Amino acid sequence: MSESQAEPALVAAKCEGTTDLRVDVGVFVAHGPGADPDRLESFASQAVADAVEGFAAATAVSWRFFLEPSQRLADADRRRPSEFLDRATHEMAEGPYDMVLVVTDAPLVSRRERFVPGLASPLARVTVLSTRNLRRAPRGQPTRPLDDAAVRWNGATLLVHLLGHVLSARHGDADGGVMSAFEFRPDRRTVPPMDADVAASLRRVAGEIPADESRPRGAVSRLAFHAASAVRNPGRVLRALANSRAPLLPLSLPKLSTAAVAPTLVIVFSAESWDVGFHMGNLTAALFAAASVLVAAMYVFFAQNLSFPRKRHRVVTEHTALVNVTVFLVLVLAMTGLFVLVWGVMLVIELVVFPPNLMSNWPSLEEPSVGLLDLVRTGAFISTIGVLSGALAGGLESRTIVSHLTLFLDRP
Repeated sequence: MSESQAEPALVAAKCEGTTDLRVDVGVFVAHGPGADPDRLESFASQAVADAVEGFAAATAVSWRFFLEPSQRLADADRRRPSEFLDRATHEMAEGPYDMVLVVTDAPLVSRRERFVPGLASPLARVTVLSTRNLRRAPRGQPTRPLDDAAVRWNGATLLVHLLGHVLSARHGDADGGVMSAFEFRPDRRTVPPMDADVAASLRRVAGEIPADESRPRGAVSRLAFHAASAVRNPGRVLRALANSRAPLLPLSLPKLSTAAVAPTLVIVFSAESWDVGFHMGNLTAALFAAASVLVAAMYVFFAQNLSFPRKRHRVVTEHTALVNVTVFLVLVLAMTGLFVLVWGVMLVIELVVFPPNLMSNWPSLEEPSVGLLDLVRTGAFISTIGVLSGALAGGLESRTIVSHLTLFLDRP
């Protein structure tokens, strides 16, 4: 943190833990136009104060929460949690913090477009809590105020629940405790206990939270640190990739898929493309496809600035590096899925639309017979062109969509 910046206020702390480890959490409020940021900050401070002692006792490490300046949103429309990642990763690098908690009054939506009270990203170590769902009252009754007892204790419970997810706890790990699937209870007046098995798991993971840092002096040093971070944490990256369903991502990006399929529908009826595909070796076709997928992923990653934090900092933390590695690998898998999608369309056209003997009568073919392998290879060649055109012409509708679909869990 630069000397010109004011020291953030210490909201709450469990100063003494059973170990010497400490986790620093940055907290900031993102409020809509016309909202009172002071009330949201008071709610956030109260939720942290209600949650910190029990959570610190369960993890056996010291927790400190610092309140950062609030952020005013442009409007009160619904938000994806990934829309707060820019500020969150900036605070992590600038703080530096091990985690970031975002409290907002804007409606929060999951990847399935469902309104949720909060979501967490274990990989990015970012938690977003929305007060909109917590304040909602039964039909015919006024909206609950932020200082309402039910809002207070459900907010603290949700906070502990989401921080548990950041530390890799799951809903199935507890029965009736704080890590059970969250639901708002009007009569709640305390934070549910932490299950003993969950506490033991959290204690183990919390000890790994203070991440390694690097001060790279160039692109090569930065790349090496990212690669080393991924090698040290393959399980975390693989879990994020498994949860992302990255190969299906093109189905959520119609602009990208359309830009990839549209030109191939013209190319597939071009004699020149068939000549190249038929005379290309199998190894050459495979390498061309792999190179096209990799180049397309790199182009989208750098052209749309999908790395975190957006602003360059002298310090790069390990979990930020893991986020960048995961986003890039998600793009590679997404482009692979796009390749398979276009390839499937090409095979259908080749096998169903084209007359069976049309290609065997072409004068450019040395052999009169056209086998299935020839059709597969030609379809793959045309699909590689589609992937490249999709990345160059289509791209992503929003650079937050990848982070939204891959980094955050789908439910509280």
